[in-house]
Amino acid sequence: MGFFDKIKQGLAKTKNNIAAQLGGIFDGFTGANNAFFDELEEALILADAGVELASQSVETLRKRVKEKKLQGSEELKRELQNILTDVFADKAPALNLDTKPSVILVIGVNGVGKTTTIGKLASRLSDQNKKVLLCAGDTFRAAAAEQLAIWADRAKVDMVKHSEGSDPGAVIYDGIQAAKARGADIIIADTAGRLHNKQNLMNELSKISRIIDRELPEASKETLLVIDATTGQNGLIQARAFSEAAKVSGIVLTKLDGTAKGGIVFAVASELNIPVKLIGVGEKADDLLDFDPEEFVRALLT
Repeated sequence: MGFFDKIKQGLAKTKNNIAAQLGGIFDGFTGANNAFFDELEEALILADAGVELASQSVETLRKRVKEKKLQGSEELKRELQNILTDVFADKAPALNLDTKPSVILVIGVNGVGKTTTIGKLASRLSDQNKKVLLCAGDTFRAAAAEQLAIWADRAKVDMVKHSEGSDPGAVIYDGIQAAKARGADIIIADTAGRLHNKQNLMNELSKISRIIDRELPEASKETLLVIDATTGQNGLIQARAFSEAAKVSGIVLTKLDGTAKGGIVFAVASELNIPVKLIGVGEKADDLLDFDPEEFVRALLT
């Protein structure tokens, strides 16, 4: 299955939802009047694109219809596609893994798919002949290290863990030393998704970041925030909280295949101004895809 087809299949629920909304609007197009633009804005909001983005996108479309003298539903749909793609402009999605070792710190609340994302990412990088080492830094959640160990075994990569309840910073420190000794290319570190309160979580993430910066000052570092797409606007609230606790460099949006509201991708990119770097569109290891804005929008609207 080709890349575009995989995205299209993974976004089937979202596509069908948007198609159900937009399809009737464009199929019954009688002119670029107020009723048309109002319906279009409502459809984007129902897809979880966010009120502000939906309003801005439709207003931009209004202006371009006049400026470019656009006519017909296909011309308007193509212009809408361009407008939605532009939401991701200047947000390069590629992971920065230029040094040896590079570090990927994975954060997010419990249940969003952090462990699965780490496992899929480890499999992908291992298949690219990268030597990967996993750090089981979520020492607070029962069986978190055991679940990560299953993925490490599947991906045939090394892993460092401590006993449950131990200091996450110590796990990260030992993982870095092990990576140096074993010549690892990439360290992927799991982190706690919930502590006693938000301040504890912020302190823990800050401590881990300081350890990485101290031990690997020149290393390329990605801090990836994992968000469950099925949670819609709640995912946006989570993202804001974690952005305050850590310098997030990219978003991983999981479970896009399980929601009809994949428009949350637009809301995340526009409201948080953080690039979406990876999307999960299925259960298999190769269902974690690099985010391509143009292909994503095309899959939704064609």
